[in-house]
Amino acid sequence: MIGGKIREKRKEVGLSLKELANKTDLTPGFLSQIERDLAEPSITSLRKLSEALGVAVFYFLMDDIHKNPVVKKGEGKILNFRNSHVNYELLSPDLNRQMEMFRAELEPGAMTCEEPLSHPGEEVTHVIQGKMLITIGEEEYTLDEGDTIYYYCSLPHKIISIGEKNLIFISTITPPEF
Repeated sequence: MIGGKIREKRKEVGLSLKELANKTDLTPGFLSQIERDLAEPSITSLRKLSEALGVAVFYFLMDDIHKNPVVKKGEGKILNFRNSHVNYELLSPDLNRQMEMFRAELEPGAMTCEEPLSHPGEEVTHVIQGKMLITIGEEEYTLDEGDTIYYYCSLPHKIISIGEKNLIFISTITPPEF
């Protein structure tokens, strides 16, 4: 599962548990539990791991590489976490492309991460339903259904669902990062 893929990638890049812990600010014990599938990483922890290991977050969730360029409704790879109020669905067929697209759904009051995160690339986000507060660097923007925002991912950013119904949005990122 996820833990096995993390261990495999860690060994592939030649890092010990302690070295990976230093790169991610996670403890070696917690990483060991994740690798043995005894603990499930949060989205923030998984992002730290993916950055330290040089892969996109969805890398750990992909079962195989799809050759079919079509992703049928409801057939995208799902990323959700226990005790999380955020669900992601990969809309790209795989991560071996120049960009990725995903659909996210956040319950009212939920956020994509605790602290704003940055990564290389550019992103376009389109609100399908609900109301979004997005912080990019020092700026805050409020988006309603039908609104779109383009931004450089090198600026720390996070999204909060501020409406009364679930926030649903689609994002496209280049290069694949999530």
